[in-house]
Amino acid sequence: MKKANKQLKITLKKSKIGRLQNQIANLEALGLKKIGSSVIKEDTPQTRGMIEKVSFMLDVEEI
Repeated sequence: MKKANKQLKITLKKSKIGRLQNQIANLEALGLKKIGSSVIKEDTPQTRGMIEKVSFMLDVEEI
């Protein structure tokens, strides 16, 4: 039986305007478009890596 992965609720709390291109690309890959938008993603090393690059712009909580 497979263990259920934890999930993360990721919310964009700062604007993408004036940010580096790779930071904007990370936000788009996470599915975040506007300030206040939220997505729920699986807690994987890949997701954690993207979050780490733009952590100062995000609110992250485990579900």
